[in-house]
Amino acid sequence: MIEPAFILVRPQMGENIGAAARAMLNFGLTRMRIVAPRDGWPNPKAVAMASGAGRLLDHAGLFDDVAGAIADCDYVFATTARPRELVKPVVTPERAMEMARAMAAEGKKVGVLFGPERAGLENDDVALANAIVTVPVNPDFPSLNLGQCALLMGYEWRRQTEAVAPEVMALARTEFAARVEVERLADHFEERLEAAGFFFPETKAANMRLNLRNMWARLNLTRAEVQTFHGMLKQIAYKLRQQGE
Repeated sequence: MIEPAFILVRPQMGENIGAAARAMLNFGLTRMRIVAPRDGWPNPKAVAMASGAGRLLDHAGLFDDVAGAIADCDYVFATTARPRELVKPVVTPERAMEMARAMAAEGKKVGVLFGPERAGLENDDVALANAIVTVPVNPDFPSLNLGQCALLMGYEWRRQTEAVAPEVMALARTEFAARVEVERLADHFEERLEAAGFFFPETKAANMRLNLRNMWARLNLTRAEVQTFHGMLKQIAYKLRQQGE
């Protein structure tokens, strides 16, 4: 699968080019192209900002104009927050990267245009694209930093190409307790509660035990947590025995 090329059109600050490179590599993207950078190329400020993503800058393609940068692309998206008097599909970043994934799977090359920091892409640039990508930002403050925009598009690309569970449980060097371990803990608790006279009156004791068992089953305890509870109960029993002597 050919990943999309991120094409920075007339970027003004080296720091923003470096930030875009970092954002790209965060999400596994490595094909950067740069069109007519204001401060020339290479740019030491871009290298400093890119940090560990400097290899993207080493292999970035340098072009004089947008037409040259997209010459080998089968489909091009233009990122812009401004309304345009152009008849083109307008899609969200999510939809754009969904389309990019489908085209890349067919061996097609996709390009994504990012405009200069101050004013964004010009109409002449957008006219060369197949579709416009617009983010649903605050209409009173729609401007996104170049690095932010690259990060957002890179994130959506990664979401489309990697199977990521929406929620996982991070188990810090432990694992969930087995059912039998939880049952032993429940037995231990009931033993201590029985000794403390908790199950009173006798007519309600069975239902109280049932509720406790239901609670333990619901908690999804780890082995470390079960061991901690056992330790707590043992310490409480030990202190009580000392006080009774």
